[in-house]
Amino acid sequence: MKKNNIIGFALIGAIIIGFTWYNGKNIEQQRKLQHQRDSIAYVEQMALLKEQQIRDSIDVLSAPIPVVATPEEKKAAAVQQLGSSLAAAMDKEENFFTLENELVKLTFNNKGGKIHAAQIKGYHTYDSLDIVLFSGAGNDFSLRFFTNQQISTGNFFFEPVTVSDTTLALRLSISETAHIEYVYTLQPNSYRLNFDINLVGMNNEIPRNVIDIDLYWMANLRRQEKNFSNESNYSTVAYKYPGTDDVETLAMRSAEGSDKITTKVEWLAYKLQFFSVALAAHDNFMQGQVAFKNHPESHPDRLLMQCESTMQLAYNNSDTQTIPLEFYFMPNQYNTLKEQGYRFEKLVYLGWWIMGYINRWVIIPVFDFLNKFISNFGIIILLLTIFIKLVLMPLTHKSHVSMAKMKVLKPEVDKIGEKYPKKEDAMKKQQEVMALYKRTGVSMMGGCLPMLLQMPILIAMFNFFPGSFELRQKGFLWADDLSTYDSVFDLPFNIPFYGNHVSLFVLLMAISMFFYSRVTLAQTATGNQMPGMKFMQLYFMPVFLLFIFNSYSSGLSYYFMLSNFITIGQTWVIRKWFVNEAELLRKMKERAAQPLKKSKFQQRLETMARQQQQQQRQRRR
Repeated sequence: MKKNNIIGFALIGAIIIGFTWYNGKNIEQQRKLQHQRDSIAYVEQMALLKEQQIRDSIDVLSAPIPVVATPEEKKAAAVQQLGSSLAAAMDKEENFFTLENELVKLTFNNKGGKIHAAQIKGYHTYDSLDIVLFSGAGNDFSLRFFTNQQISTGNFFFEPVTVSDTTLALRLSISETAHIEYVYTLQPNSYRLNFDINLVGMNNEIPRNVIDIDLYWMANLRRQEKNFSNESNYSTVAYKYPGTDDVETLAMRSAEGSDKITTKVEWLAYKLQFFSVALAAHDNFMQGQVAFKNHPESHPDRLLMQCESTMQLAYNNSDTQTIPLEFYFMPNQYNTLKEQGYRFEKLVYLGWWIMGYINRWVIIPVFDFLNKFISNFGIIILLLTIFIKLVLMPLTHKSHVSMAKMKVLKPEVDKIGEKYPKKEDAMKKQQEVMALYKRTGVSMMGGCLPMLLQMPILIAMFNFFPGSFELRQKGFLWADDLSTYDSVFDLPFNIPFYGNHVSLFVLLMAISMFFYSRVTLAQTATGNQMPGMKFMQLYFMPVFLLFIFNSYSSGLSYYFMLSNFITIGQTWVIRKWFVNEAELLRKMKERAAQPLKKSKFQQRLETMARQQQQQQRQRRR
């Protein structure tokens, strides 16, 4: 390693150590100050707590002995507080109803008139259970409004009005002249559940100045996939503003998130990695709040996250009002979501900007086309990789030609280095090298630019595979599910940043990366590579990717492995049959012997410079 490099690394190390020491000193001082503040606050808090305990003891001793109310007295108090209709709806028997078609099965509870459980048919969890998005008493769905007091419909029992194979109508009587009716309609072979809220006579109960009512929805979504970490990273709450195509998501890859929405919203969705439940409003939600929080992996009921929303619905204070809503219980399959309307396909994250366009207009259509004829997804990924490599072949060839040009010019570059051995002549050396490249038609970016142009496709594939519903529970070779990691050996312990399993596809990908780097270094070797860069490319990157990809989609690792090996084959073919270094050198010498052609822009600059020089000479005269 050169002396300048050693000095540079030493200075960087000294700066890092100095900053760490200075920062640690400040942190320690802050800790001491905070400890003093906490101690004072603790003493004050204990004093207040002791005073409160004394007051509570006095109150308990002086308070009269409570009289236990009889059931009749409790009922009379409820009637006085809520009215006879609502009081009668507080204590009834819990009943369940079911609406079912070929795609979904929904269970309803008369308490709150809500959806008690939601199952998507035709799919199973990684351990062969039904896909039940949510179920049980840990979920809530209620209208919240104010009459003479705050009312939440989730606390009351609804009465069935209509029960059929496709329709369920449940009614809650608020008074003798006012009621709320939920009408659920499920059509055959549909993921959509029509949901109408009918408000009858509520203008006599709700104050005239009220212009909206709250819709509260809380659901505890269950785990469905093998990889808890990956599923939680791709699970969130999403919503869409009307009149736009973009979908907002809350804190992806975070354990919790929340947002206050101050404008209209067309729909909101509670999204898992591969399944979603959404609620859309025909007339839009006015505004609201949304939040989610992940449950720990060890949750006894295998819950993944708790989602909550409070959305405001427009209220027109009329004698009769219908608020049309729609529930959707869907797999996150791109084309299936697209068929539902509302731009639900945006729930599938395909990458930002150009990466999203590549996935949307190239990768998904090619993938779907191949899937029409081939059922083995391992073969589909192989053919997809070959297709991408063929499309990128012109860029790859151009990159190889550029690197070959620089390689055959190495003797000339070495001569320039011998001509300027001193460090103070480094600028002259660089200028002559650049002049040589210019005369021979070599571009410094010729080898890098084609590779950079391929990066969006690599990033697009990185986004495509983990969210591709088609790969879910599709096996290939030893991998039983290409959407998650393949494990050929489970470790009895957990390795930080690696995991507790060995993924064979990732191991093969790291090996392919090592050989790919060797081929690339051999092709671009000019004798000037820094040893540190060679170590990074040849050894560090394969090991780094081995750790990063171990818990990722095995389909993604399989794709990168194929891509590396195909690139190695392409390199061999191009160097053997399409790049003749001797012929390249001959053409470059011929080009160097010809007068250097100047672009029109350069000619204009030189003309302007000569004109300015002539004007300056005339002024001096």
